[in-house]
Amino acid sequence: RRLYFDTHALVCLLEENGFTTQQSEVIVSALVKIMNTNLDMVYQDMVTKVQQEIALQQVMSHIGGVKKDMIILEKSEFSALRSENEKIKLELQQIKKQVMDEITKVRADNKLNLNLEKSRVKELHAQQDRALTQTDRKIDTEVADLKTMLESHKLDNIKYLAGSVFTCLTVALGFYRLWI
Repeated sequence: RRLYFDTHALVCLLEENGFTTQQSEVIVSALVKIMNTNLDMVYQDMVTKVQQEIALQQVMSHIGGVKKDMIILEKSEFSALRSENEKIKLELQQIKKQVMDEITKVRADNKLNLNLEKSRVKELHAQQDRALTQTDRKIDTEVADLKTMLESHKLDNIKYLAGSVFTCLTVALGFYRLWI
């Protein structure tokens, strides 16, 4: 070990300041022991360059292993995410197909209901047309019956009128003959 101060110069300095040679040497040797003990403690916490390089290489290899593990984990996680994404896509396609089937069913039901309603309306119109036609026929029949009755009453009135005129003429001729 190297000491970074001159021990002989320190002994001389102590002697100049009133210490004996023996006292100065004891103080310097105590200082050297204290410094050596302190340096031993410091060196225990320190590493040499070789140890530091070895530790650095170990750390770097450990980091390399962790990187590889991370890449493998990332790839496996990525493939898991990709497979999960594919599952979700398939589920979405199935749901989309189900929705489209439901929409088709609803459209078909609506068309069927609309066509049924149209046929009901047409049937109702046909029934109304038949009822109207029957009513028109009844009215026409009644009008024809009334015309026939009117004509027959007209003829009856003409007969009665003719009979009455002939009766009056007969009575008038009878009085005429009686007076003449």
